[in-house]
Amino acid sequence: MNALNIAEHMASLGLQAREASARMASATAAQKSRALSAMAALLRASVQALQADNARDIERATAAGLAAPMVDRLKLTPKIIETLAIGCEQLAVMPDIIGEVIGMKQQPSGIRVGQMRVPLGVFGMVFESRPNVTIEAASLSIKSGNACILRGGSEAIESNKALARLVQQALVQAGLPPEAVQLVQTTDREAVGRLIAMPEYVDVIIPRGGKGLIERISREAKVPVIKHLDGNCHVYVDDPCEMDMAVAVADNAKTQKYSPCNAIEGLLVARAVAPDFLPRIGAIFAAKGVEMRCDPEARAILAKVKGGDVKQATEQDWSEEYLAAIISVKVVAGIDEAIAHINRYSSHHTDAIVTRDHMHAQRFLREVDSASVMVNASTRFADGFEYGLGAEIGISTDKFHARGPVGIEGLTSLKWIVLGNGEVRT
Repeated sequence: MNALNIAEHMASLGLQAREASARMASATAAQKSRALSAMAALLRASVQALQADNARDIERATAAGLAAPMVDRLKLTPKIIETLAIGCEQLAVMPDIIGEVIGMKQQPSGIRVGQMRVPLGVFGMVFESRPNVTIEAASLSIKSGNACILRGGSEAIESNKALARLVQQALVQAGLPPEAVQLVQTTDREAVGRLIAMPEYVDVIIPRGGKGLIERISREAKVPVIKHLDGNCHVYVDDPCEMDMAVAVADNAKTQKYSPCNAIEGLLVARAVAPDFLPRIGAIFAAKGVEMRCDPEARAILAKVKGGDVKQATEQDWSEEYLAAIISVKVVAGIDEAIAHINRYSSHHTDAIVTRDHMHAQRFLREVDSASVMVNASTRFADGFEYGLGAEIGISTDKFHARGPVGIEGLTSLKWIVLGNGEVRT
């Protein structure tokens, strides 16, 4: 496509999305549930076909030298497809919150004032790598009564096209407009520039990808953006703690999968428990090939671990999102220093404490300034599916409108409604 054709294409998508959003806003709960159930059935019936399209993306990405964690994000395994189908089914049976009225109160004038939950309208989604985002975004858009325009990365174009076709089939089966979920068919970067600068058609942009993509969109967008830039998450091992639990949580939070934004990049350990805890977790990290970048105190303890890859941390390491088998490790005096470190260096995404001290747990929950804060649980749970949202559109580290995993409510707004009986203002 040339520049003129891209402009025309994006304007056409925008107009169709705006028209479809009006129909989606008035769609019944039963229609939306039928569409989601149909999506689940179509996904399960199309596993082999989807994997064939996905294999072409993986082959092309590997040949282009894409980093291994990025290639991993591209994969549509049968397990991932089944998880997507389950997410659609979860959303299908969840209550429909559109039209819900809250806070209705009688005023001295006689009028009753409250708020009604309504769809945002049209959102644009720009994402990289993970093709499962196509289904997550589409399913949440349908459930929340919105329309969406999706622009996935060029590395997953075949997978995204195949998934988008299934979504549109499901919409038609439910009697809903297929234009309610549209995929940008070109991989030209100019399409992104157009999508984020169409306030007449698009109400909000949700970027999901690397820091460079999100910074560009935040800088150039002419419509509001729901975003997070980094996933520099932490586990703090407190004094006192249950040692076996601390080892299991820290291990899972780092090594269950290296590429997600909710995997930890930093491990903080209270000085009193460091001599017992660090050799145990260090041995696990050494066995799994995790490089440990440490402050001098942690390094002195971990240097004794057989086969451990232990290095001196730099100041930059405390802020780094590795998305790889690397972790920063620091010994801290206690909870005060841990909270201060997290609030200074974290990306305010997800941070966890492992502790047996109830007051420490409560302080951590109150004082750590992150979108998700956890006690005695792995940060890997910071996910819309795990939170019972059915799916997520992304994880927001913004403080306005939506924060943390963005599910149905994050794609809606509240408008004021007034019910009267002929009252006039005097």
